[in-house]
Amino acid sequence: MTHRLLRRRVGSRALPVFVRAIVTASVACFATHAMADDTSYLVPQLLGAQYTFIEQWQNSLHAPYSGGLSLKPGGDQARSHTFGIYFGVPLANHLAFYLDTEMFRGQGVSNATGLAGLTNGDVIRGGGGTLSRSAYIARAFLTYDIPLGGKTTPQARKTDQLPGDLADDRLSFKLGLIAVNDDFDQSRYANSTRTQFMNWSLFNSPAWDFAADTRGYTVGGVATFATGPWTWRYGIYQMPTEANGDKLEGPIHRANGQNAQVTWQRDPDGASVWLMLYRNRARMGIYDDALRDARLAHTVPDIHADDREGRHKFGAAMGADLPLADHGDTGLFARAAWNDGKTESFVFTEADRSASVGAQLSGAHWHRADDRLGAAWAVNGLSPGHRAYLAAGGSGFTLGDGALNYGTEQIFEAYYNAAITSFAFVTADFQLIHNPGYNRDRGPARFLGLRVHLQY
Repeated sequence: MTHRLLRRRVGSRALPVFVRAIVTASVACFATHAMADDTSYLVPQLLGAQYTFIEQWQNSLHAPYSGGLSLKPGGDQARSHTFGIYFGVPLANHLAFYLDTEMFRGQGVSNATGLAGLTNGDVIRGGGGTLSRSAYIARAFLTYDIPLGGKTTPQARKTDQLPGDLADDRLSFKLGLIAVNDDFDQSRYANSTRTQFMNWSLFNSPAWDFAADTRGYTVGGVATFATGPWTWRYGIYQMPTEANGDKLEGPIHRANGQNAQVTWQRDPDGASVWLMLYRNRARMGIYDDALRDARLAHTVPDIHADDREGRHKFGAAMGADLPLADHGDTGLFARAAWNDGKTESFVFTEADRSASVGAQLSGAHWHRADDRLGAAWAVNGLSPGHRAYLAAGGSGFTLGDGALNYGTEQIFEAYYNAAITSFAFVTADFQLIHNPGYNRDRGPARFLGLRVHLQY
């Protein structure tokens, strides 16, 4: 595999034409209504800013052999920096536009390869070192809410959320350059790599191969229907042109990722349960076909060479949060996911089955109310075809030891996030991974991490 397949997530498309078109059309359609309202419409608001520094140390590990995408057997050290500034513009009643800009510098340990559960979630934003280190537009999208009842809940100012009242029962729409995992598979306790768990297996279900480019963003839309304790959501998005690619395929009817999720949650600080189904259509390869072609040609299998338009992948994910105390700041979470495993891992990471369980404990119990202690266990697995492909020497975009003695990848992570001030947090993190890259012949691998997060 070429170096470009080693790296992950979001094409740094600067979208000035797209952004200008959205704003111009919205202003033209709603200017009259906006001037008649007391809200400061058409005035950009700074919703937030952040800087996150992560340094990680990987120890040396048992490794009788290594391939081009293996963890470095002698150990490694790497650091990353992410910067973000986030804006919102109220355009008219219930209509808003959001624009997020980000920048990434640095890299992950072992060049962010050798694992399904990579240890630094922020390296997604770097595109694996193949993309520009300049600032890029991460999100640029419109939202429109249609209230379906009179009861509302106040919304505080935060990233991608203007302050104001939001109807509890509503129909909502989002359209533009977005991140699919902003709206699906959300957990209160395992969702942010900048303040919670850092491993990829814990901030999302790794067997959910959601639509995204190399940095983790895509173009699409999502509709949400909220009524009582139920929230129903459907989204359709563009897929990349190739596995872990930075360009998106079009038109959307030819290649797309579709997600549907139902969530039950009676109140914001109460328990929640969700079930999600997904289906991808893209230019993907099939593991069994790649193996057959390699046997006939007496070569190493290459899944990328088997890419064909119109291939499908489907799967499901479920999860639950159980708040226990401290207004929900202490609680438990769990996730499980599965996909058919026939077509190549295309976007997120190389996993066909996954499960995780963990807990968060509020520092209120030792008079540090803004501190958090977290611990979790995750297990990732591969389909039979995926295992056979790697065992025959094949490579994906994060895995490729040259051979495989298969075992499930087992991950333990624990962190302590200390609030230094209301805007500065320092985290100590430890991760232990058995069978890294699903290979019993390698590991275990240990990682220590230091994270500094500043936010406004």
